[in-house]
Order: sequence, then structure tokens, then C-alpha cells
Amino acid sequence: MSHTTLPRTTETPRTAPPAPDATALHPAPTTAPPPSPGGGPDELAIWPASTLPLPEDDLSIGGVALTELADRFGTPAYVLDEDEVRRRCRTYLRAFPDADVYYAAKAFLCRAMAHWVAEEGLGLDVCSAGELELAVTTGFPPERIVLHGNAKSPADLRAALRLGVGRIVIDSTSEIARLAAAVPADSRQKVLIRVVPGIAAGGHAKIRTGTDDQKFGLSLTDGSAQHAITRVLGQPRLELVGLHCHLGSQITAVKPYLSAVRRLVGLLARVREQHGVTLPELDLGGGHGVAYLPGEPALDVVGLATKVRAELAGSCAAAGLPVPRLAVEPGRAIAGPSGVVLYRVLSVKRTGSHTFVAVDGGMSDNPRPALYGVRYAPRLVGRRSAVPTEPVTVVGRHCEAGDILASDVHLPGDVRPGDLLAVPVAGAYHLSMASGYNLVGRPPVVAVTSGHARLLVRRESLADIQERDIGL
Repeated sequence: MSHTTLPRTTETPRTAPPAPDATALHPAPTTAPPPSPGGGPDELAIWPASTLPLPEDDLSIGGVALTELADRFGTPAYVLDEDEVRRRCRTYLRAFPDADVYYAAKAFLCRAMAHWVAEEGLGLDVCSAGELELAVTTGFPPERIVLHGNAKSPADLRAALRLGVGRIVIDSTSEIARLAAAVPADSRQKVLIRVVPGIAAGGHAKIRTGTDDQKFGLSLTDGSAQHAITRVLGQPRLELVGLHCHLGSQITAVKPYLSAVRRLVGLLARVREQHGVTLPELDLGGGHGVAYLPGEPALDVVGLATKVRAELAGSCAAAGLPVPRLAVEPGRAIAGPSGVVLYRVLSVKRTGSHTFVAVDGGMSDNPRPALYGVRYAPRLVGRRSAVPTEPVTVVGRHCEAGDILASDVHLPGDVRPGDLLAVPVAGAYHLSMASGYNLVGRPPVVAVTSGHARLLVRRESLADIQERDIGL
């Protein structure tokens, strides 16, 4: 995969700070944080590396105070640290120097994100014509894009062929003939087969995709993957270049990836034995876990790269195969810790032994707690409190009892309407999964870097919502 660099935009260039050593995705802040409301001295470990304490318990990210961002752009609002995104991209490229690194657009995508990823030399993994069109119209080289998904529509496939994506991942046997028929007679489309290796991994049952009991891919166990390989090899307009798998999301252990390597290399050996074909590529997908709370584990990217390369080399040597070109697809691990979401407190309600702190967002801008029971660590910013902390439940404004953003978190006992709360690790699967529930409108995305803030995605207004409603 070539690594063409996009030209910079015409806005004033901003120089990113030197990337840190690739052995750590999160160095400690250069200034020790003060004791935090509801957290110990390591609370800022899960925040972007540029996060620094300011007076009155404010914080700055990318050199911009969070209170200033809330005043300027309103709340709720997502704040994305551009330098953190770029730093994490570089960490992956250093860890996997002889591999293709594709950013998983489903985690979060906007034009600026596509631009940053392209400039840093990563490819892009998309799942729809919408993600694909946005990326290509931004200037992202289509040959560096991979399209996959369990149920690609005819429009998805037409867009991929029209725009010239580098790879299409076949996820079902029915897709083979449909795709082959759509490829122009004078060309061939490079494809991968998504294999289900029968490995359980991931932070929750709903985000485990490497087992046989879910909708993705073709099973290694029941022979579906082998059957699909035979059919693809029989299609003159399709060029099978390798195998793909994705084990799940929020994986923090290396062992499942090593198991996947062994099983997929075994399949590569059977393909050569049965068909006389040596496939040159192996895509291990993503799912790399991050810490959402202080002290939680995160996947060691450098350790993953070292052990995967060693396992791949050893397994291929044992099978008498050349080592295929490796690919990985991080999404959350790049976008998640690079983002913070800001909320204003609307009400504080004490009911029995429970205290509910309601904010001006909720499950419409972050459905993950309701879907997966994910826990977050909100922090009061912009007001110093001398009152001891107490356990509270931070809830959203929506008409659902399950609209809970964070349970049993410690905030100062005098938390009140108008207070500003900031929630770290909010860059992935927030806006990309946001809904129009209660017609409140989706929040904006603001980028910060080198003391500057700029709007990337504007707030969805009531006018935007009303303009789509055209009939009586």
C-alpha cells in the first residue's frame, strides 16, 4: 500500500510536538495534577497527554482551557486533541513498521480526521458509502481504503468500485457473485475474505465478533471460509489477496491475536495445498482496548506488534510459507483517548440514598453506557470546591431510565446546576453512534492544538432537524 501524503489545507500551519517514544501511548503530564474531585493523583493518566491543570480546578487540553471552550462553543461539545490523534497514529506506524495501518473510521470520522490520518501515513477502513464518500471527497487516496461490513448494500459496492478502493472485504458467500458482476469487464478488484477464527475476545458479549455465533464473517470451523475462498478464486474479476479477521472490541490482552495468527496461517497453508495459491496479505483487524477509568488496563500496542510479528514469522516458518504483509485496523485506540466531552449540569436531585446529577446531554450523544454498561470518570472543572466528594449518578436528559452516563462516581457534595463536567476518553463511538432522540441535536466537534481551537463539525440545530421533515 503506497503512502501518498496529502497537501496541507490553506489554514495557518500548526506544528505538532515531537512524538514520544513508542513504548507508551500516554506519557505523564509535564506538570503534576492537583488532587482531583473524585480521583487520585493518577486521574489524568487517561486524559490526552497535553492535559494540564489550571487555577480553580480548570484544565487545558492542547493549550486551551476547557471552561473557555465551553463558553465559546456551548455544551454538550466534543473536544478533540489533534496532536494526540497524530501522536497515536505515529505510535502505530513505529510499532508496525512493515505493516499497513488502517484507521477504523467507524470509531469517529469527519473531514479533518480523514485529513490528519492521511497526513500521518495511515490507510482508512470504512463500512459504508457514506464514510467512503466523505473520505474521498476530502482527498483521501482511495487505493489506501478498505471497505468491509457484514451487509454491504449495492450502493456501497458501486461506490467502492467507482472510487477505486484498494480492498473490499468479502463477508458472505452471497456477496461474491454480486461483487464480481459489478466489476467492469476490463478490471479486477482486490478482495480479502473475512474469516471467523472461533476466538472469544472483547470487553462485552455484544462486541465480540471472533466467535461463530454472530453475524460477521465466514466460519473456519464449519468450512464456510474455505468454500468462499474456492468460489472467489473461480471469479476472474476478483483477485483474492489475503485473509481478514476481527476478534471484537475493547480487547486488552495480546493472546487472542496470537491465537488468530496461528489459525489463519493454518488456513493460508491449506489454501496453498488445495489451490496452489500463496496469499500475500493478512489483516488482523482492530479492537485494541483503551482505559476508560484510571487504573484500567489498555492494550500494549508495542507489545502486541512485537509478539504478533514473532508469532507470524514462526507460524509461517513451520508451515513453509513466506510471511504475508500484515495489516491492523485501530480505531478506538487512536480516537478514544484523544477526545473529551463537556456537559453542563442542569439539575441535582437527591432521592433517598441516591443523588442524580443531570446534564445537558446523555444517551443521544453517548449510548455506550446503555448498550454495554461502560463506565466513565466525569470530573468537575472550572470551580474549586472544598466540600468532600460523595457518590453520585450522572444521568442524561432523555426520557429513559437507562439514560445513565456514569454510576457511582465521586463529585463534590456541592455540585450544582451550571457546573461544568468533563468526561475523558470520549473520542470514539460517541458522535459516530449519536442519535436524534428527543430531537435535541447532536453536539459539535472542536479541535484543539497549540493553544488554538477551531470548529470541525458544527452543532446540529433545530433548523437542521426541521428541514428534513418535509411532509404533513
